[in-house]
Amino acid sequence: MNMSVTFGDDAVAETAAETVRELVGEGVPQALAEGDPTLWGPGAEEEAKIRLGWLNLPTTSRELLPEITKLVERVRAEGLEHVVLAGMGGSSLAPEVICATYDVPLTVLDTTDPGQVRRALADRLERTVLVVSSKSGTTAETDGIRRVYEKAFREAGIDPADRIIVVTDPGTPLEQLAIESGYSLILAEPNVGGRYSALTAFGLVPSALAGAEVGPLLDDAADARRRLGETEDNPGLALGAALGAAALAGRDKLVLEDGLSPINQLPDWIEQLIAESTGKEGKGILPVVGADPTEAPDEIVAGIDTEADVQVDGRLGEQFMMWEYATAVAGRALGIDPFDQPNVAESKENTTRILDEAGDGPLPTGTPALVDGPVEVYGDLPEHVKDLPGVLTALLKDIPERGYLAILAFLDREAAFDAPVPPDASFEEMTDIWAAHDPASLQGLLAIRTDRPVTFGWGPRYLHSTGQYHKGGPQNGVFLQITGAVDQDLEVPGRPYTLGRLELAQALGDLDALRRRGRPAVRLHLTDREAGVRHLLAAAREV
Repeated sequence: MNMSVTFGDDAVAETAAETVRELVGEGVPQALAEGDPTLWGPGAEEEAKIRLGWLNLPTTSRELLPEITKLVERVRAEGLEHVVLAGMGGSSLAPEVICATYDVPLTVLDTTDPGQVRRALADRLERTVLVVSSKSGTTAETDGIRRVYEKAFREAGIDPADRIIVVTDPGTPLEQLAIESGYSLILAEPNVGGRYSALTAFGLVPSALAGAEVGPLLDDAADARRRLGETEDNPGLALGAALGAAALAGRDKLVLEDGLSPINQLPDWIEQLIAESTGKEGKGILPVVGADPTEAPDEIVAGIDTEADVQVDGRLGEQFMMWEYATAVAGRALGIDPFDQPNVAESKENTTRILDEAGDGPLPTGTPALVDGPVEVYGDLPEHVKDLPGVLTALLKDIPERGYLAILAFLDREAAFDAPVPPDASFEEMTDIWAAHDPASLQGLLAIRTDRPVTFGWGPRYLHSTGQYHKGGPQNGVFLQITGAVDQDLEVPGRPYTLGRLELAQALGDLDALRRRGRPAVRLHLTDREAGVRHLLAAAREV
């Protein structure tokens, strides 16, 4: 399959072609291919100087392959078949796409939900290898999961040094800890931001351990890289021009479709790349994943190997390079720095403050505005709203023109698969049962009741992805946050909180950041998670 970008919308094609001519006239393709940090203005230059290493990864990451091969051989020889990845954002999204595409099993823990972590702990611990990935080396979620696994390994009579592999940047606290603890350590390219790190050690190490052939990824990326400096027939330039020009013309909702593409879950990776790179200074492109296009005037549809306004074809390594290049081009068109994330730290700081101020006492959840069965509702509601269908109706009505609704669920994203399924159930019957227990089903139920985009994100995973857009992007989002009671919590060794307490503090911290910006936000708390999800989905059907 050749890397290409084609247009199914004449208006998009015309504006993209005009923007390409302007960019070529300004020398952008050559300058970007050469890693010119001045392309995004003086304010972005210092950050860009240390964030353009992704352009050279098809070559520089080859140096890792012998080390990765030795690591894989050692893990296989020791019979470790269950690969668990503790990482957030760029440290987890690319490996998840790679492994889903190559159909190899990888357990991803980009969560603080104790139920989801307990499930992973109960799965073949004696044959588990844990990859701890953190660019900063201080990511709270990743640190907590590492501590939980260290304790579990020791209690099972396993030396954590035999089971833990660390991927981090040089000079981080995590590097030092790995050295002191005797953990296997692979250092990543430091001049690459997390969301551009698909082809660094963060993407390659866990994927290779899970069984993916990562060498061909670099081969395909190298093929793409050769074309991305051209002034003609440059798919990355065409894609970036199309996205940037469309957003400037008001089409700033990017609906991502992957249809029957052999590449699986790529929109989830693109979502972080686009949202975190462009959503700032009141500007940005909102990726919409998992929802059908509405033909609204502010939408543009991008298809992965699928007919759409913009059709993007290519092998996985090519897609990684092409979307990264296009995002950098779109950032220039929008006049923003595509490499910083100025609003991400606020929710983290709020989480720390909430935990510190609460001490050993209860977290500041407030008083529910109403209770409907197993669902407590927190937030400012219109006086006439008396039940859950009324809450959902009011939220949909609150979405402004050109706005969107974001559903943010701090829950176990695997719990729906625990629902009992009859042994003779067909695949369609199984999926229906799982959907009836899945909070993500709320996206579709509400999307058909509005002509505005509805997005869905698992917390705290989205904090490292669309969270930047929610707080730094246009002031037109409405937010529905979902939290849940924890029946069986997990202690975080060496920390004064449990995973469940951290999860709730993260939710409250982000809610505080949204409300301080005047974003309409309601929190639903499920006092019984299973019953609460079913009650919530039933309420959505009544809207």
